[in-house]
Amino acid sequence: MKIVVCVKQVPDTTEVKIDPKTNTLMRQGVPSIVNPHDKHALEMALSLRDQLGGSVTVLSMGPMQSQEALRECLAMGADHAVLLSDRAFGGADTLATSYTLAAGIRKIGEFDLIICGKQAIDGDTAQVGPEMAEHLGIPHITYASQVEAGADGAPVRVHRDGEEGTEILEVKLPVLLTVTHYGDGPRLPVVKGIRRAFRAEVDVWSVNDVEVDRNVLGLKGSPTQVRRIFSPDKRCGCEMIPGDACAAASVVATKLRELRIIGVGS
Repeated sequence: MKIVVCVKQVPDTTEVKIDPKTNTLMRQGVPSIVNPHDKHALEMALSLRDQLGGSVTVLSMGPMQSQEALRECLAMGADHAVLLSDRAFGGADTLATSYTLAAGIRKIGEFDLIICGKQAIDGDTAQVGPEMAEHLGIPHITYASQVEAGADGAPVRVHRDGEEGTEILEVKLPVLLTVTHYGDGPRLPVVKGIRRAFRAEVDVWSVNDVEVDRNVLGLKGSPTQVRRIFSPDKRCGCEMIPGDACAAASVVATKLRELRIIGVGS
């Protein structure tokens, strides 16, 4: 089975701060990590390869430093790594990003399965995976947590997490999945894998290496743009209401009526 996993290098959101003057993310000095949801996607891919054979290629779009994330994926067990990196790709929204990644997948060649994390923690849009499937003209299933695949291109059975339970869907290959979580979580790199990852070559492709319409790349091809990012005002404060539960409930109800949160007759 030939599997492509899309990964993204993102800032560690536990360390992200916002510039109060420019209302933009302060990325300088913030450590970068592999998007955690993408690691679950990679684990699903590696497990399928271990069961059925084949290969796993990791694909990313970003600056040259994104090779660090790809090498971590190689250390975990991926077979090949490709980075789409060019100034022409910069400033892309989800539509332009998905278009570029789809072009990268076409250049990679034949595939059976594309697996992505459900969303990136720096944007939380959950749009890139489904948009890639539309660009490639293949079906997609979101919020997958388990997949059962047979050999020789047989349909796969996918467990999809929903608000009211789990759906079990069957779909023919090729298909794109976005993953919430998988099994016991991503595997840890072993020493042998780490050594191999740093010796391996990451293929870096520029805009000249893929077949694209340059008018729909990067900032120029992005119909949506983030104008500013800001932290909500921090408002805190509480009032302790003494007494037994019935008396405290009566006081709370009176205050809610005064604030017109509940009606007078409530």
